[in-house]
Amino acid sequence: MTTASSAESSLAHFVSGVLASDPEIRDLLELEVERQRSTLQLIASENFTSPSVMAASASMLTNKYSEGYPGRRYYGGNVVADEVENLARERAKSLFGAAHANVQPHAGASANLATYLALVEPGDTILAMRLDQGGHLTHGSPVSITGKIYRFVAYGVTPAAADGSGERIDLDQVRDLAKRERPRLIVAGTTAYSRTIDPAPYREIADDIGAKFMFDAAHPAGLIAAGEHPSPVGVADVVTFTTHKTLRGPRGGAILTSEDLGRSIDSAVFPGLQGGPLEHVIAAKAVAFAEAARPEFKQYAAQVRANAVAFAAALAEEGFRLVAGGTDNHLCLVDLRDFDAELTGKIAQEVLDRAGITCNRNQIPDDPRPPFVTSGLRLGTAAETTAGMKEPQMVVVASLIARTLRHRDDESELQAIRAEVSELCAMFDPYPDGLAVS
Repeated sequence: MTTASSAESSLAHFVSGVLASDPEIRDLLELEVERQRSTLQLIASENFTSPSVMAASASMLTNKYSEGYPGRRYYGGNVVADEVENLARERAKSLFGAAHANVQPHAGASANLATYLALVEPGDTILAMRLDQGGHLTHGSPVSITGKIYRFVAYGVTPAAADGSGERIDLDQVRDLAKRERPRLIVAGTTAYSRTIDPAPYREIADDIGAKFMFDAAHPAGLIAAGEHPSPVGVADVVTFTTHKTLRGPRGGAILTSEDLGRSIDSAVFPGLQGGPLEHVIAAKAVAFAEAARPEFKQYAAQVRANAVAFAAALAEEGFRLVAGGTDNHLCLVDLRDFDAELTGKIAQEVLDRAGITCNRNQIPDDPRPPFVTSGLRLGTAAETTAGMKEPQMVVVASLIARTLRHRDDESELQAIRAEVSELCAMFDPYPDGLAVS
């Protein structure tokens, strides 16, 4: 069994040995390592993986073609790859309490499209959340292949309320649309929603009209694994998720379902959508599933939520309006207009980048600005919690964000903030033992 320390040394040896022959890529990777370690990472869909996850991703399994599934491959030489994939599947099933797992999807988008392919026919109606209300591109956006192949009907959130009780998923609207439109599939899950999503009401609505129910758990997957968010496994017919957000694994996707739907899901992934699986990434997924099953991961997930709550409160103190009045999970969605009516999400993201604070612009419910401009920011705590930050640091980060945006035209102030950010990050290095790239 490979230990964490040997995995780390293996990674360092692999990278230093191979990249010695490509100094241009080596130099760029060195810059990226420095960027990640010296700036604040607040993108809600990003995290810092362990060196063991990175070592598995950089393994010789990248050389192996493994079309098919364990025991049913189209190529020879898959004895080890079969064991790796079976291990990843079993660990995923154990972690989430699922009957069947497919760990081959290259991304959450692939997992979602495979689920649609397995459960509905082209042209069928699917009920899912609107992109500008917190949904994902693969929930039927017209620019996504999902919106071109299927007929999507969209639900949203309740109107904003002065006391912060609004901007929650409108389950009455979900129910009314389901009864009127009779979708074959109902989708729960979001990409920019800060409150808990209870799968039980969706199940009831789906059962009432004879529809299937899919839960896209891309964002809360790690919180679900740790018991910090209600689990949709066993409630939804299919649960899709990504492995790289709150789960803290490699970039990729996975699908959980029942035994009776397992064959359909597997066939939709391959040969329906993808060719050969990325067995090196599947090995890294297996590592991440094992890490997420440890007691310390539960402590981590609880801290992610505690940090988000503290962060939201501190942002509110600085004059920002929190969409939905706060957060229950790992992210905050900020409406910039109360802070500064002229400030757009695009400008905010760009100026924060200059100050060493990495985040992404995001539409807010009923945003009057287009998706590339936006009136909001999406901010997450998963990565900096991995780096060791806790509630006091979240208050500091909120202050740094507010100062940056108030002084966005003062280059000297931005440089001063950048220095403070670098100093803070030096105290909370995600890789304190180093990560060699040269």
